[in-house]
Amino acid sequence: MNDALAQAYPLHLATLRQRADAALEAVGRAHLVIPAGHPIGKHLDDMEYPFAVHPSFKQWVPLLNAPGSWIVYTPGEKPVLIYLQPQDFWHLTPEDPTGYWVEHFDIRLIRTWEDARQHLPKDPAACAILGQPRDGIADFVPDAPEAVVQYLNYHRAYKTPYEQIRMREASALGARGHRAAAAAFRAGESEFGIHMAYLHAVGQTDAELPYHSIAGLNEHGAVLHYMHFDTTPPERNRSFLIDAGASSGGYASDITRTYAAPEAEEFRALIDAVDKVQLQLCDGVRAGRDYAELHLQAHQLLAGVLKDQGIVDMSPEAMVERGVSSTFFPHGLGHGIGLQVHDVGGFMRSDKGGTIAQPDGHPFLRMTRALETDMVVTIEPGLYFIDMLLARLKERPEGKHVDWNRVDALRPYGGIRIEDDVICTDGDPENMTRDAFAALD
Repeated sequence: MNDALAQAYPLHLATLRQRADAALEAVGRAHLVIPAGHPIGKHLDDMEYPFAVHPSFKQWVPLLNAPGSWIVYTPGEKPVLIYLQPQDFWHLTPEDPTGYWVEHFDIRLIRTWEDARQHLPKDPAACAILGQPRDGIADFVPDAPEAVVQYLNYHRAYKTPYEQIRMREASALGARGHRAAAAAFRAGESEFGIHMAYLHAVGQTDAELPYHSIAGLNEHGAVLHYMHFDTTPPERNRSFLIDAGASSGGYASDITRTYAAPEAEEFRALIDAVDKVQLQLCDGVRAGRDYAELHLQAHQLLAGVLKDQGIVDMSPEAMVERGVSSTFFPHGLGHGIGLQVHDVGGFMRSDKGGTIAQPDGHPFLRMTRALETDMVVTIEPGLYFIDMLLARLKERPEGKHVDWNRVDALRPYGGIRIEDDVICTDGDPENMTRDAFAALD
């Protein structure tokens, strides 16, 4: 993979430079400055939370653990990396930067955070400084014009070939972890035990993963963001929902799968039906397709599953129009993904700003832009049996169309979500997740 990255990186860097040139020219600034950021201290403690590098920094260089470092880009000049390498006997000293990308930077080593100021541009007013105010140093405080932020966020949706290589690798790692987690589920492990099997297979710590893994057994699959790991297995592992990703050079994968115990034939049939819908929606990731419209199609298709499975006796159209489908599918179809799991720019109308609203009645959709070549999105339809939402539906007139005995039989299984990461191309979509699982087979 290193050879492929080395070949793709120069074009990636050239693309970032072009975007920076355009953003700076629009506001009359001379330099783009990007801090890596700093760890956040815990309240009333001398300990810190795990460091998370700013996304814009790791887009330029694959350095994920370089707090206190900076990138300075001046159009027409070689980018500068101000690299903090402290002499500290309490912690492991960062190694010298190495790899396919270092020749493209003027690298300046510093020993203390304050030393960065002598390598930063003299006049902060001539700079567009990304980041947060707390990243500031002396008179150098992040205050990038909104026009710069909007422009860069909008164009971040288009992934370079280098970024796509990274995301394929993240998908491969995530698929490997998912296979290990599924095996642990079938072996009767606890949620904690399953998660540990996942970490071991991926080879990353919790802090290195792109997001907190979701590993829900049985009813816990109905909690959309289930953030706990029970250490004791239930009496019987009936079902398992895992939403977990991996990282490669700062780029994320986001994969969800749902499994049923061998005897849970009805629930497995429902999983198979959702999987069929999910594949149809993945095939809809095509240039020119409105993502919000694809989300609405997901509701139509999932409503069809509810009817075919004998759960709701209404037409799919009526279920969507009257909000019944949202009881069972309450979240959005997916989102952009890349440097962040929920990547920026999903609602943007143009690189000058403005937003595209979510469809009425669908407040949790995270992307409303039309799909274009080189965008990467997740497709994650689901069906859940969430007590709070079901109770509300039961009190409505539409509740009489629900087979509540069937619902009660399915409640112990929690819910279903199936999620893939898909590249929009100028032809058929590339499903990185399915490709990663196929490679393991």
